[in-house]
Amino acid sequence: MEYIIICSVAFIISGLSLFSGFGLGTVLMPVFAIFFPVYIAISLTAIVHLFNSMFKFLLLGKYADKSAIIRFGLPAIFSALLGALALFWLSSFKPLASYRISTYVFQITSVKLVVSILMILFSLFELLPRFQKISFDKKYLPLGGILSGFFGGLSGHQGALRSAFLIKCGLTKESFIATGVTIGCLVDLSRIFIYNASFPSIFKSNNIPILAAATISAFIGAFIGNSLIKKVTIRMIQFVIAIMLIAIAIVLGAGII
Repeated sequence: MEYIIICSVAFIISGLSLFSGFGLGTVLMPVFAIFFPVYIAISLTAIVHLFNSMFKFLLLGKYADKSAIIRFGLPAIFSALLGALALFWLSSFKPLASYRISTYVFQITSVKLVVSILMILFSLFELLPRFQKISFDKKYLPLGGILSGFFGGLSGHQGALRSAFLIKCGLTKESFIATGVTIGCLVDLSRIFIYNASFPSIFKSNNIPILAAATISAFIGAFIGNSLIKKVTIRMIQFVIAIMLIAIAIVLGAGII
């Protein structure tokens, strides 16, 4: 069952995230979290996200803006390391509370609570028109890289902030997408380095098949999404996904998953 759910989500969201405001990692991470501990879910999502970003780079990389990559991407690399270390630190905490429903015992942990709060905040970022209109001047690109990289390393939520800072750079649609994909690759490489050192269990042999299946599904979704890039509008899907993410975040924060 986990293969069907995870691969279906990877396929659909990978295609949509090619040109939408929300990303593969934002949606895939809570789905992984249904079947794996949160820190493992974030790590597995990062690997799928990296390979998917690399595939998108092959499709659109020639349009990437080098100046934006340097000013935004380089700070993001280093702050992603800090975010990944923060995830490791939070994962080491003992449960904050536990409770019982019937015969089931649920635990509220620091890492689940923090990630669930971030999920809600970034879902609102996508959901509310007021936040949709937020953008920042080009002079703040390094700050955007720091913030996007840190939250990318901590919870995988980097796309919304990245879009808010890159949108003012005067890029074409193709260049905007390609630049974001390139920066996403840099952040993923940075945080996976820390995840691998801190959470060696992400590369256990029984995780490899689901990683491979999700990655291939994401490749296919990105390929199809690339052919639809000029035809699809996405606002309604953003709304539905944001509501779903908030619901999952509440369940995650409550320790149910």
